Amino acid sequence: MVRLLGLDPGLQHTGWGVVESSGNRLRHIADGVISTTTDLSLADRLCQIHRALNTLMDLWKPDEAAVEHTYVNKNPGAALKLGQARGVVLLAPALAGLPVAEYQAMEVKRAVVGTGHAEKEQVAEMVRRLLPGATLKRADASDALAVAICHAHHRSTRVALAKGRVSA
Repeated sequence: MVRLLGLDPGLQHTGWGVVESSGNRLRHIADGVISTTTDLSLADRLCQIHRALNTLMDLWKPDEAAVEHTYVNKNPGAALKLGQARGVVLLAPALAGLPVAEYQAMEVKRAVVGTGHAEKEQVAEMVRRLLPGATLKRADASDALAVAICHAHHRSTRVALAKGRVSA
């Protein structure tokens, strides 16, 4: 049994989800959103995200983390701020000693729905089906759980391949 933390980075709302994976079995543990205070400075908002991630990791004790790649925004200023938030989201679990995997949005959709061009609603519905009990307060939480599911699938494949190589 391995506990996975899925993260969907955002400066205003960072989604998070925790699942347990054992082979091809998944179990929902928790999900939610880290929201920052928009009237604070960028540095303070990044600190809010970092502190909240540390609290989540202390509480749920994940073994690994997975982060979704962000889309390139047409607004360069917004893209830079999102990139900085993503940096914090990558850094916090790495500093805690967790392995951190990264997945493209299309890869996450393909792992959860079966097609890389699925709509957000389709992803959320499949997350609900795969993880009964998931609250999905916001789309960000659904996306984070989808990242965790994607990582669980990729991880179990890597483990199975490694076992096959070892026994050969």
